[in-house]
Amino acid sequence: MGDSMRSIGRFRRALLVMLRTAWVTACAAVLVVAGVAWSTVSTISTGVERSHAIADDAPRSSSGRNILVMGLTTRLDLHGEPLPDDVLRRMQAGESDRGGYNANTLILVHIPTSGPAVAMSVPRDNLVPLASGGEGKIKEAYGRAKIAEEDRLRAAGLADPRELEHAGREAGRRAQVRTVSAFLNQPVDHLVEISLIGFFHIAQGLGGVDVCVRKATRDPLSGADFAAGPQHLDAGQALSFVRQRHGLPGGDLARTRRQQAFLSAVARRLDDPAAVSAMIDMAKQDVVLDAGLDLAELARDLPSEVRFETLPVEGGAHVGGQDVNRVDPAKVQARVTELATAPPPPPANDGVPCVD
Repeated sequence: MGDSMRSIGRFRRALLVMLRTAWVTACAAVLVVAGVAWSTVSTISTGVERSHAIADDAPRSSSGRNILVMGLTTRLDLHGEPLPDDVLRRMQAGESDRGGYNANTLILVHIPTSGPAVAMSVPRDNLVPLASGGEGKIKEAYGRAKIAEEDRLRAAGLADPRELEHAGREAGRRAQVRTVSAFLNQPVDHLVEISLIGFFHIAQGLGGVDVCVRKATRDPLSGADFAAGPQHLDAGQALSFVRQRHGLPGGDLARTRRQQAFLSAVARRLDDPAAVSAMIDMAKQDVVLDAGLDLAELARDLPSEVRFETLPVEGGAHVGGQDVNRVDPAKVQARVTELATAPPPPPANDGVPCVD
């Protein structure tokens, strides 16, 4: 009994870390909070859709593990099907044909062999070389490769929509992984993908989340309309909270900090049985993991400390009719190396943090 309780305690701490770094990776391991058997964890893990976008012989990190978390803008499900109209209405995110397949959230989670973990947010509008050729915003690698692969397969005679969607998404994942890996000069050992509906589902399952906003803000494009101070958001409001960038002093960089605040809000609900159920349900319908990611092993090996960081940009520019972030790859890569080898300690948890 003593060994069992210590094991559950270790996994509880690991789960807290996962939710603060990349909550989508915790969807199966969350079961250990309730002392559920490993066989059940394994069943949930195998029930999540798997990707083979990272080859078995791909380069691997020598100092731990790197997990790339990708949050897609698509309003479609994992099979490319439109979401129900009532769900789209509650999401306040527009019609199902909006959003495309941009990877608007990109977080590289570095889990060292020892010491604290660090989650490094990559601003989505960074102008970088893309795996498919040419330059573009780093978020575009996925969508461009997906379209190109589907066009190639249609020309070769493939017509089944689900097969095209699956093949296109796998091409998108490969391109996004290679683009981020080259830009950061870091191997990517594993990937986790979640679409916009996943944020909505987890907030809905929790009955909303608690956040704090420094100043009142309103943005009709995202549906954001928040008073200043601490407040409880329902699922639709929570999605608007993580999507808003207009009207914020830091634009996309401020949105990155909101995503981190959302993760912290989820982590504070771990002892709620509704959180356990919501995480499991969300994982089965909204998450894709690479074939080699073992959630049980990840829960066992994660450290008890983590730090969020946003990687540097040099400034804004207008290129090809688009607003982009100019970046110095050498400075970004140096910062990644610094964070991976000696990340600063996490801040003290003094309650709900306020963000712009």
